[in-house]
Amino acid sequence: MRKAVFIDRDGTLIKDVPYNANPALISLENYAAEMLQEFKRKNFLLIIISNQSGVARGYFSEADVNKMHDVIQQKLSAFNVQLDAFYYCPHLVEGTIKEYAIDCNCRKPKPGLIFKAAKDFDINLNNSWMIGDILNDVEAGNAAGCKTILITNGNETEWILNAQRMPDYEAKDLKHATQIVLKHGLEKV
Repeated sequence: MRKAVFIDRDGTLIKDVPYNANPALISLENYAAEMLQEFKRKNFLLIIISNQSGVARGYFSEADVNKMHDVIQQKLSAFNVQLDAFYYCPHLVEGTIKEYAIDCNCRKPKPGLIFKAAKDFDINLNNSWMIGDILNDVEAGNAAGCKTILITNGNETEWILNAQRMPDYEAKDLKHATQIVLKHGLEKV
């Protein structure tokens, strides 16, 4: 079985621009490319796990989400690194687009997207990591059996803490998160 680093998209891999569907506004977070290069050197799959409720809200389409992913791949290719996959949830119960206004198992903090990626890529979740900037990312990773890192960049605003939402590690930025993964790679937490 393979190992992966699951990474939240907005606010973790790229700068958070709320409900952005404009590729011109995409910029990588500091150390993002270097982090991905290090993980690739250690044979981790790199998989984005992202909530994209703007689809359910009618702000943009799934085609727009995929265009954004294409631009992210292009930006990363300049650093000779490719992501292995993008998994995203377009749903939101309160959404205005009927077919997306559902209660699903893929919207973080639920772990459905991680489980789907694990099945698709034959990933050992116990040897994998979830890195994100809010506790919903941590909860999804914990529920899937991954080790978890919360990037403490100020994006978490709710701070609803319970056992399921406690990260294994906190990191000040992606460089620090990379150091944690490389130090604790396959150790059990």
